[in-house]
Parts: sequence; structure tokens; C-alpha cells
Amino acid sequence: MIFSAISYLAIALYLLASIFQVRNLSAEKNSDFPVKFLASVAIFCHLFIVFQTVFDRSGYNFGLYSMLSLMALSIGVIVLLGSFRRPIANLFLLIFPIGAITVLLNALFKNHSELKIDIDRGMGVHIAMSVLAYSILTIAAIQAAMLSFGDKMLRSRQLSLIKGLPALETMEQLMFELLWIGLLFLTLSIASGFLFVADFSGAGVVHHTVLAIAAWLVFSLLAIGRKHLGWRGSVASRWTVVGFILLALGYFGSKFVMELVLN
Repeated sequence: MIFSAISYLAIALYLLASIFQVRNLSAEKNSDFPVKFLASVAIFCHLFIVFQTVFDRSGYNFGLYSMLSLMALSIGVIVLLGSFRRPIANLFLLIFPIGAITVLLNALFKNHSELKIDIDRGMGVHIAMSVLAYSILTIAAIQAAMLSFGDKMLRSRQLSLIKGLPALETMEQLMFELLWIGLLFLTLSIASGFLFVADFSGAGVVHHTVLAIAAWLVFSLLAIGRKHLGWRGSVASRWTVVGFILLALGYFGSKFVMELVLN
């Protein structure tokens, strides 16, 4: 009962924060306080939900819905904290609805995947690095989508739709900063996986590893292209989204097939 109430409270707060952010984009003078206050309470409720689902009393639940919720929570925390120093409040428009959707899925379809009882320190490090890498690179992909949208609107001279967004150069710079940080954590995630994952013959492990390495290659190529060839704009945005899709398919695609398709 308490779990359901807090879940629906988090959903309502996320959606209210999104509505206030939409109003901020169209207002001449906007206030971030209502958005950030509502988001902070929503994230606090979301944290409670994650602890109730991922960290089960009898083990750890790494099922599809619980991990989607954990990832959305991590993304929300990173973007909210980052918004106090950098102009990334525009990401709220996508981040908060995503958080609400994952909470709703978790509330409606509680995952009954097999609980993991023994998680040693090395495996814990691998999971933490993976969550950070996926979260930061997801934010980079959303930033890339925003950059692509802004560029398209600018070329078509529909300036009213992007007047609330930061300058395209600022958005591009932030995207590459996120890429560098995300690539670092992805490198640590892959390396710790090879060090601490004892059995690569498990269901979906090879598939996940291959796609994670493919995503690492895409992001690395993009970082090199940015530094030495000056890649930017639509090219950079496109490759960022490609890398994110590979990463998402590697983990959540595998879990979707194993848990929902193959049961």
C-alpha cells in the first residue's frame, strides 16, 4: 500500500515538474525553484521505490523494470545536480517523463526475476560503473537529440520553438563533456566486467558484452573524430545516438528478450 502510494506520488511530482518546465520555456522570466523542488521530492520518492525493489530483503533484484527504474533515478539525480551549475534544465523535458514512466512500469509490473543473493565487492564495482556509464551516456544521447532538434529548427527558421534552449554551441560542448565522462565510466565498466564476471556463458552475457564493446568503439571513434577531425553538429549527434542504441540493446534488449519474450 505504501509502495503504491509513493510510486503514484513520484509520478505526479515528475509530471508536475515537467509542466512547470514547459511553462518556463515560454515565459520571459522563469523560475527554476518550483521545478527543482518538485523534482527533488520526486527523486526522493523514487529512491525509496528503488530500495524497495532492487535491494530486496532476500537478495538483489536486477530484473528489467527494477533496473530501468534504477537507471532513470541515476539519470534524474545527475541532471538535477548538474543543472545547478550548467545550462541543462532543458533536459528536464525528457528526463522527468522517463522517470515517471519507469516508476509506473515498476508499480504495475513488479519484476519476479531470479534474485541474486551473493554479490561480492568486485561485482558491486562493476554494477556501479555500469549504472554510471549508462546514465551519463543516456544523458549525452538526449542532449544529442536536443542539439539535432535545435539545429533543424534553426535551419528552418522556426526560432520560437528553440528560444528557451541554450545556444547550440553550448549544447554541443555539454554533449561532448558528457561523452568523455561516460566513455571513461564505460571503459571502467567493461574492464571490471572482464575482471570480476566469473562466467561469460550465462544467458545474454556474450551478447551484452559484444554490444557494449561495439558502443565503446563508436564513442571512442567519435571522441577521436572530435579532437582530430573536428566532428560536430549533426554528425556528432547521429553517432552519439548510434552508440547509445548499441548500449541500450546490449543490456535492456537482452533483458527484454530473456524476461518478457522467453520468460
